[in-house]
Amino acid sequence: MLSSSHTVAVIAFEGISPFHLSVPCMVFGDDLSRLGVPRYELLICGERPGQIATMSGFGIVVEHNLSMLERADTVIVPAWPDPEERPSEALLHALRTAHARGARVVGLCLGAFVLAEAGLLDGRTASTHWVWADDFARKYREVKLDPKVLYVDEGNIVTSAGTAAAIDCCLHLLRSDHGAEVASRVARRMVVAPVRHGGQAQYIEQPLPKTHGGDPLSVTLDWAIEHLDQPLSVDMLASRSAMSRRNFTRRFKMKTGTTVTTWLVNYRLAAAQRLLETSDNAVDRIAEMVGFGSTVSLRQHFTAAFSVSPAAYRKQFRRQ
Repeated sequence: MLSSSHTVAVIAFEGISPFHLSVPCMVFGDDLSRLGVPRYELLICGERPGQIATMSGFGIVVEHNLSMLERADTVIVPAWPDPEERPSEALLHALRTAHARGARVVGLCLGAFVLAEAGLLDGRTASTHWVWADDFARKYREVKLDPKVLYVDEGNIVTSAGTAAAIDCCLHLLRSDHGAEVASRVARRMVVAPVRHGGQAQYIEQPLPKTHGGDPLSVTLDWAIEHLDQPLSVDMLASRSAMSRRNFTRRFKMKTGTTVTTWLVNYRLAAAQRLLETSDNAVDRIAEMVGFGSTVSLRQHFTAAFSVSPAAYRKQFRRQ
C-alpha cells in the first residue's frame, strides 16, 4: 500500500476522447486525504503544452510536456484516436524511458496500441477493445492478446478493454495502491460497480453498487449486501421481494446484467478483501463472515479472481 505521494501522468493528444481522459482524472484526481491516504499528484501531459482539440469538437488546455514523465510513478495512455496512426517517436521514447526506470505504464482501451508500438507489450499478455482485437493481433504478433477480459495486470504494465473497462482498470490500480475499502468508496462516489475483476468477459455487465432505491428489488439487494454471511438463495431473495422466482430472476438480470450467484460471489470477494486488509480475523473466520462457508470455498473463488490465495493476499498487502 502506498504511504507517500504518487505522481500520475496522463497523456493527452489531438483528437482525444474527453470520456477516456476524464476516467483517470476522476479516479486519481479525487481528494483521498479524506479517506486517510495520500492524494495523487495528477499531471496532464502532451508533446507540447497548449490547447488541443478533442474528438467531441471542443478544446482543452494541456499544461505539461512529456518531460514530466521523467518523475511520474504511473503513466496512463487513454484511448488512441486512430490505431492506424503511429504515435510520434517522442511519445514512444518517453514511454520506453519511463518504463525502463520503473514507472507503471497503463494503456486504456486503444491506448494498448501505443504501448505495443513502443514495444512494451512484447512477450506479455494484453487487452484492448474487442472491436479492434483482430487488428491488434495481426499487427502485434509478439503480444499475447486476450480479447475477452476487462483488463490485464502484468505488474508494471497494465492494459484495459474499451470504454467502461477503463473505469474498472483505474479502480483496480487504486485498489492495488490503497486497498479495497478506498477503491470501493471512490467507486460509490462515482456510482459505479465497486469491483469488476479483470478476467471477467467484456460483454457481461456486473453487479451494481448499492442502489438505496425504494423499489422491492433494490431494498432486497441492499439487505443482501448487509447479510452476506447468511445462505442467500434465489428463492429467499425472491420471497423478500414479494416476487415469484421467475419474475425475480428476470428483473434481477435486467437490473444487474448478471446472475444472482455471480453477483453474490463478487460482493463476497470484495468483503473478503476488505477483511483481509483491515482485520486480524483468521481466514476461516473471514470465509464464514462473508458467506463462503468454508476456507476451501473462499480460497477457490479468491484464487480464481485474483490469482493469489487469501493468505498470500493478506501478506502481500501488508508488506506493501
